Amino acid sequence: MNGSFSRENLENFELENAETVLDWGKTCVFAPHPDDESLGCGGAIALLRKFELPVRLVVMSDGTLSHPHSQKFPAAKLRGLRETEMKNALRILGVSADDVTFLRYRDRSVPDQEADDFESAVTKVKDLLSEINPETIVLPWRRDPHPDHRATWQIVHSAITRIGIKPKVLEYPIWLWEMAEEKDLPLKGEIRAWRLNIEKTVEQKQSAIRAHVSQTTDLIDDDPEGFRLSPEVLLNFAVPYEVFLEER
Repeated sequence: MNGSFSRENLENFELENAETVLDWGKTCVFAPHPDDESLGCGGAIALLRKFELPVRLVVMSDGTLSHPHSQKFPAAKLRGLRETEMKNALRILGVSADDVTFLRYRDRSVPDQEADDFESAVTKVKDLLSEINPETIVLPWRRDPHPDHRATWQIVHSAITRIGIKPKVLEYPIWLWEMAEEKDLPLKGEIRAWRLNIEKTVEQKQSAIRAHVSQTTDLIDDDPEGFRLSPEVLLNFAVPYEVFLEER
């Protein structure tokens, strides 16, 4: 990847201990798609639950464009599969299926600021946050190179602003590692980037990632254009730490 945000210079990032999550308190995690939670912050989720801190999950999209041409798994069936995989992953991480909310926006159509339904999406998230009242919100990096990830940040950021709460806000990179252009990278002085030590939960995280079987195997074998997380991409999330970006 070009630019200053890379594995090569992570030694310059601050390193936090596992116990850091004790300061997070009640946490709400936003995932643009089922699997982003395990990839981006599965280790942190498992740590939070080890310390018996409450965690709620909100999944923005239905994930049905991962295999758009599958006859075996048309959209409705694929949505059900991916939601089941998500619940299985969360069980591994210590989160109850009752603590996840699926908003079910169509994959790659999570409304951004230019969309007609952006305001209604903000209202939905605002109501959820008012109900949950989290001390920490974890969401994708604001300029992550996927439209659903950026839209998720825009919706959550607007909701936080409108209800006037001031939680700790942490952003996790997903496609920033693989697809970023210079304009996607954090600006100098914009954020504090640090690594969370997840050595205690890294195996749980890897098991949770594998629970997303439709995204990591050839389970759906009738769509030549179907998506699969490659071994190279998965290597970005097979390390004993997770990276979080925190606004200064």
